[in-house]
Amino acid sequence: MKARAVKDSQVYMTELVLPNDTNQLGNLLGGRLMHWIDIAAAIAAARHSSRVCVTASVDELNFHTPIKLGEIVVLQASVNRAFKTSMEVGVVVTAQNLRQGTVRRANNAYLTFVAIDDTGLPVAVPPVLAETPDEIRRFNEAQTRREARLARRNVG
Repeated sequence: MKARAVKDSQVYMTELVLPNDTNQLGNLLGGRLMHWIDIAAAIAAARHSSRVCVTASVDELNFHTPIKLGEIVVLQASVNRAFKTSMEVGVVVTAQNLRQGTVRRANNAYLTFVAIDDTGLPVAVPPVLAETPDEIRRFNEAQTRREARLARRNVG
């Protein structure tokens, strides 16, 4: 199976935080952001594998700063590494405040997706072609996270 470049499956998704997306403090609901992260990551995984992909796990989800009503949220999802039937997808979330002219990193997450066939069974996915120094770093770090993920799964 021919390797696919990271850039070929990257996703940039933009959302506007509206009143229905916020809590009583005017901050974006964590669950709403998790929903957007899952969608962006699923699209990246599907683009990479040319298959329907399902969420297998969410390793790490870090909230760095609240995102406020009226801000613009940009989600960038990239397949960091592919294994046999699974892929690690990293998502970086930035918040843009147009009034203040500021952009800040608000969140990052790592998710694992599995590509499935028409009967719902896992299928092999193409390897990732990491080209830039940042892509190579994320590719290598994905292996370390996978080993930790598998170790946690085998503990209990």
